[in-house]
Amino acid sequence: MTFTKDWDVDIISQQESTNNEMAVLSTYLTDIVGSIDKNGNSLRNTRPIMCNTDYEQGQSNKYLRHGSQPEAQPTIKGSPQLQPYWAAGYSFSRGHFVVNVPYDFYQVMIFQGEEMSIGIRGFTIGYDFYAPERSVCFHHYAEGKNKKARNKVPHYWENSNQYSGAGIGAMKRLLGVVHMNPEVSPDDWNHEEEDKYGLGGVRTPELFYETFGIDVVKKTTEHHLCRFVESGNMHKQFTRVLRPDGMGIDYSKIAYRFKDPMKNRGR
Repeated sequence: MTFTKDWDVDIISQQESTNNEMAVLSTYLTDIVGSIDKNGNSLRNTRPIMCNTDYEQGQSNKYLRHGSQPEAQPTIKGSPQLQPYWAAGYSFSRGHFVVNVPYDFYQVMIFQGEEMSIGIRGFTIGYDFYAPERSVCFHHYAEGKNKKARNKVPHYWENSNQYSGAGIGAMKRLLGVVHMNPEVSPDDWNHEEEDKYGLGGVRTPELFYETFGIDVVKKTTEHHLCRFVESGNMHKQFTRVLRPDGMGIDYSKIAYRFKDPMKNRGR
């Protein structure tokens, strides 16, 4: 990644402008190409926002995976914009986030699924995810002239033979912890240190699924969630019930449940 000039001052001010102690700024990053001038200033007035996800077939089950995310000028001005999901490539928050939502050391050989584990566990502890209003860093993707250099970097799957089959058990645990695989018996996955790597007591995973249109039984999602998120409607409706002490959004006061309006039009 390459960071913009004075990125640290910028990102701290963005985080503080949420007035939310439980805010986590997170998104997939824009490509570095055409993004920063020779003085280190950003050339972009757009940023990606996390709202697009769907089920994908894994080795032995289905799991949620984020797709490509829409990028546009923010519809909310003066603050980062509320979104449902967390992205592994970029995450900025108060330090207690990484203490309260640590990576699960029992999820070996997991790549896809990592973001759902952290994001949903974080949601249950009371964290709220936001797209930054301005990008302060950009990613060097493995494309064009970067491809050759990037391919020299070691990858986790180079160890797949050494840990053959470990990823299947790890994915059962990942999905089990966040209540995403009700068809699998709890006896079929490892519960070690679940108090450390498990859920919080502020919200439930079921509340997350109900709010954002995820059916963990049928393995389907409501499409076009991005319309609700990108428009700023999610931000405007949900931030109204930010707790007075700034300790996160009070979802007990949110009755909203996303249903795809396009389905009713036969599309």
